Amino acid sequence: MTYALTEPFIELHKLIKLLDLVDTGGQAKMLIENAQVFRNGKVETRKRAKITKGETITIGDVVIEVI
Repeated sequence: MTYALTEPFIELHKLIKLLDLVDTGGQAKMLIENAQVFRNGKVETRKRAKITKGETITIGDVVIEVI
């Protein structure tokens, strides 16, 4: 899955919600808090981490490439 970034960055929890990987923003935050989200291969626990072009986010079997 790819996401075309149109701004300088997007906050991690907003990206997860925007791509409909969860039903609510609260669920996105729970995934992040429970260390189920990886940013460039490393666990990311900051809900508002600024995701920029060239990064890869992994949640379970879902891989998101930010372009």
